[in-house]
Amino acid sequence: MKILIKKTYIIILLVMMLNQANVFAKDSKFLYTGENISNYFLGLISVNNDSNNEAFQYLKKVQLLKDEHHRYNVEFIRTLILLEKFDKAFTFSKKIWKKEELFFEVDLLLGLQYFLKKDYKSAEKHFVRLNSISENNPFFKDFIGNVLIAWSKASQKKEAESFEILNKIPERYIHLRQTQSAFLNCFLDTKNTKKSFEELIYNESYNFSRYNFFLANYLLYKNKKEEAKKIIETSRKKYNSNLLLKQTEYFILNDKGYKVKNFFNCRSAENSLSEFFYILANIFSGEKEYQLSNFYLKISTYLNNNFLSNNALLAENYYFQNQDVQSKKIYKSLKKIGTVYSWYASKSVATILKSEKGTEYAVGILEEAFNLIPKPNYEHYYDFANFYKENEYYKKSIEYYSLALKDINEDHSLFPKILDRRGTSYERIGKWEKAEEDLMGSLKIIPDQPHVLNYLAYSWVDKGINLDKGLEMLKKANSLKQNDGYITDSLGWAYYAKKNYIQAEKYLQEAVELLPSDPIINDHYADVLWMLNKNIQARYFWDYVLNLEETEQELKDKINKKLLFGINKKL
Repeated sequence: MKILIKKTYIIILLVMMLNQANVFAKDSKFLYTGENISNYFLGLISVNNDSNNEAFQYLKKVQLLKDEHHRYNVEFIRTLILLEKFDKAFTFSKKIWKKEELFFEVDLLLGLQYFLKKDYKSAEKHFVRLNSISENNPFFKDFIGNVLIAWSKASQKKEAESFEILNKIPERYIHLRQTQSAFLNCFLDTKNTKKSFEELIYNESYNFSRYNFFLANYLLYKNKKEEAKKIIETSRKKYNSNLLLKQTEYFILNDKGYKVKNFFNCRSAENSLSEFFYILANIFSGEKEYQLSNFYLKISTYLNNNFLSNNALLAENYYFQNQDVQSKKIYKSLKKIGTVYSWYASKSVATILKSEKGTEYAVGILEEAFNLIPKPNYEHYYDFANFYKENEYYKKSIEYYSLALKDINEDHSLFPKILDRRGTSYERIGKWEKAEEDLMGSLKIIPDQPHVLNYLAYSWVDKGINLDKGLEMLKKANSLKQNDGYITDSLGWAYYAKKNYIQAEKYLQEAVELLPSDPIINDHYADVLWMLNKNIQARYFWDYVLNLEETEQELKDKINKKLLFGINKKL
């Protein structure tokens, strides 16, 4: 595989050299040599491979290109930031800055440099230029520039002007605009601070659970410890998976509120801008633009290097970029924050080690980490059980799901979810009665769970029991979660079990369209086609399943028999 990649890059390199030969014209200041050309393109390849150190080593050798080639400047600046060489990035940006040219990265960095020097007027001039950036990037033009200008105004104590600028952000970014409004209110210590954070927290359309931390943080600065405690406790009941809230709760309950305040200070404009760049990084990470996400994360950390929890996103990005060494390094650094992040980091490292050294080794590493926890609670049990389940250690997962259930009451939001997960683990080891009990118990607490309805009803159908009840449950699941391929397949299969082949074909065809590469769904569709005397089509889909990589041998054996003998229609 690596050889193939290398060959591909050689081909790309040759094509790029031919297509971009004008970059190295003989009248250029850049020396037209094989070495220089090689360094430039190897630098670009290293950038594309997320190999930042290599990219820097190649690109720094050809800095004469700064006057010749815009793309070189972009990549070199980004590489410097990714390597946390901020002084070099600032110096290089100054060298290439020209008043008549628009250069997003340069004006952004120079603006931030002036901002950190508290020369807010000069910073503002650069941030204004960001709003003139190419129409090809309206996100930069309409959002980032205005936010930074607003913060420049606020830092000059121009409160009214700062909010006026913020209101220029388009409606399509209304929620992002609201986040900045909350931080500006906090920075200026207005009477609207608490209200503006609450408007985010209680928003039903988006998950702004993270902002419970910032409100609690603000209340701690106001010496309102009990209010802060209440905010965190309430939010934790609703958002039990948020790491930042978990850690904050631990600190507050253990009289370590000072650590929460050390993370973040909204009276610091730099801290608030740090959070803004984290938001940008999160957006780009969600779009799988990991390198760009890392670029903004590095800026975020530079502005507030105390808020180490933000590095969790950086570690995840590196993981998705297949940079396991860097990812593990950051995860290990997260352990310094506190017990919550320590356990999270251990889980994440175990996941990486699974691909490197196998499942058994990874499980062993996490077991060691678990045994170091002084007083494990339901969350530790639940996380550990999930790891066991994901790696098909079903008996061990049942053991820890059971411990988690003993540690919480039935009214806890996690209780039905644990029942569901334990139930599916029981099913995997063939203990159907216990599985059925757990799944039905989960539905008793929360009846409208489409995936639980689907799992229980499909199991009944597959066993040939409770067909009528199973069909009704699958109809309900389908109405609750439309266009779900697995639920649609289950509904079609229930009709098949009841010998209603016309309805079965309708839903199974839809399921195949939704999940065209799923072996079982295609097999189900072929079965119903056979029962409708569409034998040629049925054989086509059985053949198709045989050629899918995901098809397990047991299913292949069944299909080979069906290809030879078909299906007995009298059954």
